[in-house]
Amino acid sequence: MGDSLQIMVVMIAYMLVVIGIGVAFARRANQSSEDYFLGGRTLGPWVTAMSAEASDMSGWLLMGLPGVAYWCGISDAAWTAIGLAAGTYINWLITSRRLRRYSEKAGNAITLPEFFSNRFHEQGKVIMTIAALFILIFFTVYAASCLVTCGKLFSTLFGLGYVPMMIVGAVFVLVYTIIGGFLAESASDFMQAVVMIVALLVIVLTGTAAAGGLDAVLDNARSIPGFLDFFGIATPVTVDGVQQAVNGVPQFGEAGSYGFLSIVSTLAWGLGYFGMPQVLLRFMAIRHERELTASRRIATVWVLISLAVAVFIGLVGRTLFPTALTTASDAENVFILLSTSLLPPVLAGLVMAGILAATISSSDSYLLIAASAFSKNIYQGLFHRKATDKQVLLVSRLTLLAVTAVAIVIALDENSVIFTIVSFAWAGFGATFGPLMLLSLFWKRINRAGAIAGMLGGGVMVFVWNLLVRPLGGMWDIYELLPAFLFSCLCIVVTSLLTAPPSQEIQREFDEVRAGI
Repeated sequence: MGDSLQIMVVMIAYMLVVIGIGVAFARRANQSSEDYFLGGRTLGPWVTAMSAEASDMSGWLLMGLPGVAYWCGISDAAWTAIGLAAGTYINWLITSRRLRRYSEKAGNAITLPEFFSNRFHEQGKVIMTIAALFILIFFTVYAASCLVTCGKLFSTLFGLGYVPMMIVGAVFVLVYTIIGGFLAESASDFMQAVVMIVALLVIVLTGTAAAGGLDAVLDNARSIPGFLDFFGIATPVTVDGVQQAVNGVPQFGEAGSYGFLSIVSTLAWGLGYFGMPQVLLRFMAIRHERELTASRRIATVWVLISLAVAVFIGLVGRTLFPTALTTASDAENVFILLSTSLLPPVLAGLVMAGILAATISSSDSYLLIAASAFSKNIYQGLFHRKATDKQVLLVSRLTLLAVTAVAIVIALDENSVIFTIVSFAWAGFGATFGPLMLLSLFWKRINRAGAIAGMLGGGVMVFVWNLLVRPLGGMWDIYELLPAFLFSCLCIVVTSLLTAPPSQEIQREFDEVRAGI
């Protein structure tokens, strides 16, 4: 049996296991919309932690982050990883417990838009509608990044066309999500989090040994100007986006600077966690808030190990295959190249399943949350308030089809850089929902008008900064999440202070949640 065929057989076996999990949970998932979208608030601490991180990191962890490190060195990748690690810990520490308590207090909310709407005792459902629309927009972009990962993975492994392979991945994820719902997603995400971290460790250990050890990897990185510098960045010499090589040696120019603004901008990735629906939903779904302490520790350890290893894999890849990946897009295949070159086919198939695991664990979350945003918050919340659970579930599955179709269109370009797509969607969620989440949980004076202003201000600023301001370069070249997050905070505070305070009933509910009543 050929190597590619062996890898394919192992990956198919893995996919069948994932589908089996979906089928096992299908009956439970279809009992009610609460079971389908939030698992009936029955998750244990291990599943809560591991599924949150697996759905959060996606194929970006195994392809995007190592690709950035391979292409231009550790500074961009490492500062991003530091920001993400800090954001993960702080989000679990300050947000999780109060959100679990408040979401149940606020009408037993089972989606993020529903929580925000219930938090301010809305009648007209304006907050719910705005939140649901932003979720649809940004999760469609997010789902597209996952489909790009699938397309790159399958086309690189099997030498087949990118577009048909991307569509095959999309169909698989869609079928799986439709079958199982949140419980199946969370249970399989736990398994996939284990597969992801094992795959990372296997590749980094095998690759480092093949490169001649840790010293050899570090010596090679030091030989490239700016490659191993936290305050500098390597600059590949490119022609039409393709890195040049002379006598088998990749060409780099002088190291670029990686100054204070760049570091602050990159660390700002950590702010995204406060508005990330796929993580926040896990806080809402855990059995009891007292179990969140254990979940926080598990999640933090997983993230620290995974991010550090992912960055170092980029350095290992540059040592072993210095000229194999000559564009920023191709660089994101470094994990695949290492796996297929260094491991026996069966083991390579298992490691490739790690990428598939990361992609599935994220895309099913994105699709499910987007579907719930439309079916629960727009269809039932606005147009058909007496809709039955069966009708809501039917609409959610039709929404899954529509979102997947749009994501496929976005993902058609095989030169898409996963890191770039993810960074935009991450900024969108972080700025739209992050400030609103924090102030909703910890500021008594926030009101409905402030919530609306904050979501609109943050969400729109992401587009404005990314498309109009950041291209100006220089001091304006700041990751859009940071200015949009700050602008959203400003909109919420100013608008809330200039308008009437929330009702006594809302304030009393806030006090009860704060006191743990």
